[in-house]
Amino acid sequence: MREMKLGLFFAPGGHHLAAWRHPDAYPRGFSFESYIAAARLAERGCFDMVFVADVFSLTPDGARADSFRFEPITLLSGLAVATSKIGLVATATTSFNEPFNVARKFASLDHMSNGRAGWNIVTSSSTLEAFNFGLQEHAGHADRYRKAHEFVEVVRGLWDSWDDDAIVLDKERGFFFDAAKMHMLNHKGPHFSVRGPLTLPRSPQGHPILVQAGSSDDGKNLAAEFAEVIFTIQRDLGDAQTFYADVKSRAASFGRDPRHALVMPGVMPIVGRSRQEARDNYEQLQRLIHPEAGLAALSRTLGTDLSGIDVDGPLPDIEIEKLSQSRAVGMVLTARRDGLTVRQVYERLVVSKGHRQIIGTAADIADTLQEWFEGGAADGYNVMPGIMPNGLSDFVELVVPELRRRGLFRTAYEGSTLREHLGLPRPVNTRSQA
Repeated sequence: MREMKLGLFFAPGGHHLAAWRHPDAYPRGFSFESYIAAARLAERGCFDMVFVADVFSLTPDGARADSFRFEPITLLSGLAVATSKIGLVATATTSFNEPFNVARKFASLDHMSNGRAGWNIVTSSSTLEAFNFGLQEHAGHADRYRKAHEFVEVVRGLWDSWDDDAIVLDKERGFFFDAAKMHMLNHKGPHFSVRGPLTLPRSPQGHPILVQAGSSDDGKNLAAEFAEVIFTIQRDLGDAQTFYADVKSRAASFGRDPRHALVMPGVMPIVGRSRQEARDNYEQLQRLIHPEAGLAALSRTLGTDLSGIDVDGPLPDIEIEKLSQSRAVGMVLTARRDGLTVRQVYERLVVSKGHRQIIGTAADIADTLQEWFEGGAADGYNVMPGIMPNGLSDFVELVVPELRRRGLFRTAYEGSTLREHLGLPRPVNTRSQA
């Protein structure tokens, strides 16, 4: 029977805009121990993976924003020791990295975790990140994606530098590896020239899992060609079904099995033992939103300075075509469709980073997760607890048992690698057959 996939999207205090202000948030402060506790709790709930997002700058929201983050590979390397089964997925941008470094880091993480690594491919979009790399502006959208395609091709080629059995450790004859099973990449392209090979053996999964998050046309093409897991922002069932069918069709057009391109929308569940308790939990978070923080977060998302605007008036006219993120497009379209004020936009949409909020009992939340899962809208979900650690505890202790009761989620890990958790095949090393 088909079972849904679950990822935990890390956020130290929680994903709600005001979560860090909640009395129960950050019980250990900003600490590695908080991440260990969350990863172990998610592993106890048999989640497929934990996911760490990353940017190379603080947000421009100022001192009211919770925007500190550890460097992802360093963090996940530590979590690889603190856990034994759960997958470890991190973002690495193709805009401010080199393919050899990315290939080496994720292959190393895959070895260190015994096959649990995944790379979330992003192109970056913030000018603030460009400032930290000697640039005064970010590359254009289409240029970023052209570079990303070549970047991923190089990384995959480097991961195939060695046959699975290339390391022989023949002490008698003095051969550490079989040179006939080493493959030079010798890539020369518009953006990169990389000789290879990678300086460590082929990783336990063959390739770490490839993840992509982006809903633009370029983003969907990148996902369809390469991604094995696709994170997406979808708020409405109809739109989610359209996205799901579209990206699966695109994957097939690249000669891929659409079942191997798993679509996992983000969801922010607010769980209660009763509907009233769930609503109370949500309203407590809503009351903690500082207006300056809400307006700053909305300004950042839309790439438009909204300071001084009447928050009880409508959004100003914003050119959809100039928005760089799909979540921003979704917010503007929703605001126009529903006639939302600026305050309502940041209270309803920005608080969850544009993702769908589900408020209710475990049964209520399981109902809507099941509806999307069985209705051709999702293969699973990137779970974004509104507050940490309580929101994750509520999901593991209340929602996961309900999903299991319905036969929708595993009761135990059956494998040890992330590929095995996700039901994905091990890539064939085509270079060894060339």
